[in-house]
Amino acid sequence: MLRSTGFLLTLLVVLTACSKGTVSGTGTQPQSATSTQAPSGTLTYTAPSGWVVEKTSSSMRVAQYKLPKVDGDSEDGSLVLYYFGQGQGGGTQANIDRWVGQMHQPDGSESKDRAKSETVTINGLKVTMVDVSGTYSAEMSPGSGDFTSKPNYRLRAAVIETPNGSYFAKLTGPAKTIAHWDQAFRDYINSFQFK
Repeated sequence: MLRSTGFLLTLLVVLTACSKGTVSGTGTQPQSATSTQAPSGTLTYTAPSGWVVEKTSSSMRVAQYKLPKVDGDSEDGSLVLYYFGQGQGGGTQANIDRWVGQMHQPDGSESKDRAKSETVTINGLKVTMVDVSGTYSAEMSPGSGDFTSKPNYRLRAAVIETPNGSYFAKLTGPAKTIAHWDQAFRDYINSFQFK
């Protein structure tokens, strides 16, 4: 009996992990992914062609992509889609403020004065986006106290509000690379649907 229960629990864990958006596959082909399923519906989205699907590095990361660098940049761009659970992850404005606070201006001015934000409705979902450039300074891992310092970076991010709670898409990378992928980022955000 214990062996059967153990097997059923293992199967339940595997099935739950699959429903939370593990994106499988390699290469840079467009990927459709289901990120979470609940009684009220499913969130779907499509990664643009050219984005490289990466294995997520934590359970809070629903999807993770590498956006290949352009000539002249030394690093790729990185987009992570986070989901912390219904009612989790903080409010929209708190996240926007935190992201903008991770960017510093070379002249010492406030990044909040340079950040561009907009709130739109996409496929019936409220989406708030922010766009800001500068020196990216974020904690390398939560609680570490070690911070990155990457000049000439750009941050594009969005909070996608769904009936199951908010999803947080954060794109960072060298400014030229992010500019190259700007329309692809918009296409990605425009692909979000909750059915």
